[in-house]
Amino acid sequence: MESPPILYISRRVRFCAAHTLHNPSLSPEENRRTFGVCSNPHGHNYVLEVTVRGTVPPRTGMVLDLKVLKEILEERVVSLLDHRDLNRDVECLAGVIPTAENVAIKIWDLVEPALEGSQLYRVRLLESDENLVDYYGPAGRPDPRGRED
Repeated sequence: MESPPILYISRRVRFCAAHTLHNPSLSPEENRRTFGVCSNPHGHNYVLEVTVRGTVPPRTGMVLDLKVLKEILEERVVSLLDHRDLNRDVECLAGVIPTAENVAIKIWDLVEPALEGSQLYRVRLLESDENLVDYYGPAGRPDPRGRED
Protein backbone atom coordinates (compact mmCIF):
# COMPACT_ATOMS: atom_id res chain seq x y z
CA MET A 1 0.00 0.00 0.00
CA GLU A 2 1.35 3.39 -0.99
CA SER A 3 1.86 6.06 1.67
CA PRO A 4 -0.14 9.27 1.25
CA PRO A 5 1.88 12.14 -0.22
CA ILE A 6 3.49 14.62 2.15
CA LEU A 7 3.11 18.25 1.23
CA TYR A 8 4.68 21.43 2.59
CA ILE A 9 2.78 24.71 3.01
CA SER A 10 4.20 28.03 4.13
CA ARG A 11 2.91 31.30 5.47
CA ARG A 12 4.78 34.61 5.67
CA VAL A 13 4.27 37.36 8.22
CA ARG A 14 6.24 40.48 8.95
CA PHE A 15 7.26 42.28 12.10
CA CYS A 16 9.61 45.09 13.05
CA ALA A 17 11.85 44.86 16.07
CA ALA A 18 14.97 46.40 17.53
CA HIS A 19 17.90 44.66 19.17
CA THR A 20 21.50 44.99 20.18
CA LEU A 21 23.92 42.10 19.82
CA HIS A 22 25.81 42.12 23.07
CA ASN A 23 27.28 39.47 25.32
CA PRO A 24 27.47 40.79 28.91
CA SER A 25 30.42 38.52 29.65
CA LEU A 26 32.53 40.30 27.00
CA SER A 27 34.21 43.68 27.26
CA PRO A 28 32.86 46.54 25.14
CA GLU A 29 35.82 46.08 22.77
CA GLU A 30 35.23 42.31 22.47
CA ASN A 31 31.55 42.97 21.76
CA ARG A 32 32.49 45.44 19.01
CA ARG A 33 34.94 42.94 17.52
CA THR A 34 32.45 40.07 17.73
CA PHE A 35 29.26 41.82 16.60
CA GLY A 36 30.57 44.83 14.64
CA VAL A 37 27.98 47.53 13.96
CA CYS A 38 25.29 45.18 15.30
CA SER A 39 26.68 45.83 18.79
CA ASN A 40 24.86 49.18 18.54
CA PRO A 41 21.08 49.41 18.98
CA HIS A 42 19.36 48.96 15.60
CA GLY A 43 16.24 47.47 14.08
CA HIS A 44 15.05 45.16 11.33
CA ASN A 45 11.95 44.66 9.25
CA TYR A 46 11.82 40.90 9.72
CA VAL A 47 10.06 38.50 7.38
CA LEU A 48 9.07 35.22 9.01
CA GLU A 49 8.19 32.22 6.88
CA VAL A 50 6.87 29.14 8.65
CA THR A 51 6.55 25.84 6.79
CA VAL A 52 4.31 23.01 7.95
CA ARG A 53 4.31 19.47 6.56
CA GLY A 54 1.65 16.84 6.48
CA THR A 55 -0.75 14.78 4.45
CA VAL A 56 -3.86 16.13 2.77
CA PRO A 57 -6.97 14.73 4.45
CA PRO A 58 -9.77 14.08 1.92
CA ARG A 59 -12.25 15.81 4.23
CA THR A 60 -10.56 19.25 3.98
CA GLY A 61 -8.09 19.00 1.09
CA MET A 62 -5.60 21.02 3.17
CA VAL A 63 -2.49 20.15 5.16
CA LEU A 64 -3.55 22.99 7.46
CA ASP A 65 -5.89 25.89 6.84
CA LEU A 66 -3.51 28.78 6.07
CA LYS A 67 -5.91 31.13 7.84
CA VAL A 68 -5.36 29.10 11.02
CA LEU A 69 -1.57 29.21 10.52
CA LYS A 70 -1.78 32.99 10.05
CA GLU A 71 -3.74 33.32 13.30
CA ILE A 72 -1.19 31.20 15.17
CA LEU A 73 1.68 33.33 13.86
CA GLU A 74 -0.10 36.60 14.65
CA GLU A 75 -1.04 35.52 18.18
CA ARG A 76 2.13 33.70 19.20
CA VAL A 77 4.85 35.62 17.36
CA VAL A 78 3.88 38.95 15.82
CA SER A 79 1.95 40.20 18.85
CA LEU A 80 4.93 39.30 21.04
CA LEU A 81 7.77 40.69 18.89
CA ASP A 82 6.38 43.47 16.69
CA HIS A 83 7.68 46.93 17.58
CA ARG A 84 9.58 45.61 20.58
CA ASP A 85 13.17 45.76 21.77
CA LEU A 86 14.14 42.08 21.72
CA ASN A 87 16.74 42.64 24.44
CA ARG A 88 14.40 44.35 26.91
CA ASP A 89 10.74 43.80 26.06
CA VAL A 90 10.44 40.10 25.26
CA GLU A 91 10.47 37.89 28.34
CA CYS A 92 11.08 34.63 26.44
CA LEU A 93 14.31 36.10 25.05
CA ALA A 94 15.63 37.27 28.44
CA GLY A 95 19.26 36.30 28.85
CA VAL A 96 19.60 35.34 25.17
CA ILE A 97 21.64 37.24 22.60
CA PRO A 98 18.85 38.04 20.10
CA THR A 99 20.62 36.94 16.93
CA ALA A 100 18.45 35.77 14.04
CA GLU A 101 19.45 32.22 14.98
CA ASN A 102 18.26 32.52 18.57
CA VAL A 103 15.07 34.31 17.57
CA ALA A 104 14.28 31.56 15.02
CA ILE A 105 14.73 28.89 17.71
CA LYS A 106 12.40 30.77 20.05
CA ILE A 107 9.81 31.18 17.29
CA TRP A 108 9.86 27.40 16.77
CA ASP A 109 9.25 26.92 20.49
CA LEU A 110 6.31 29.33 20.36
CA VAL A 111 4.64 27.94 17.21
CA GLU A 112 5.18 24.19 17.40
CA PRO A 113 2.86 23.47 20.38
CA ALA A 114 -0.05 25.24 18.64
CA LEU A 115 -0.06 23.03 15.55
CA GLU A 116 -2.53 20.18 15.55
CA GLY A 117 -2.64 17.48 12.90
CA SER A 118 0.43 18.77 11.09
CA GLN A 119 4.13 19.06 11.79
CA LEU A 120 6.28 22.17 11.92
CA TYR A 121 8.99 21.67 9.31
CA ARG A 122 10.92 24.93 9.08
CA VAL A 123 11.16 28.41 10.53
CA ARG A 124 12.83 30.82 8.12
CA LEU A 125 13.63 34.27 9.48
CA LEU A 126 14.88 37.01 7.17
CA GLU A 127 16.60 39.87 8.93
CA SER A 128 17.20 41.67 5.65
CA ASP A 129 17.19 40.91 1.94
CA GLU A 130 20.67 39.45 2.34
CA ASN A 131 20.57 37.68 5.72
CA LEU A 132 18.35 34.79 6.71
CA VAL A 133 18.35 31.76 8.94
CA ASP A 134 16.57 28.42 8.52
CA TYR A 135 15.76 26.33 11.57
CA TYR A 136 14.42 22.79 11.22
CA GLY A 137 13.81 22.16 14.89
CA PRO A 138 15.84 20.44 17.59
CA ALA A 139 16.33 17.27 15.50
CA GLY A 140 17.62 19.17 12.47
CA ARG A 141 16.42 18.80 8.90
CA PRO A 142 14.98 15.37 8.21
CA ASP A 143 16.35 13.58 5.17
CA PRO A 144 13.52 13.40 2.61
CA ARG A 145 14.68 9.88 1.69
CA GLY A 146 14.39 8.75 5.32
CA ARG A 147 18.15 8.33 5.82
CA GLU A 148 20.18 9.58 8.75
CA ASP A 149 23.26 11.77 8.12
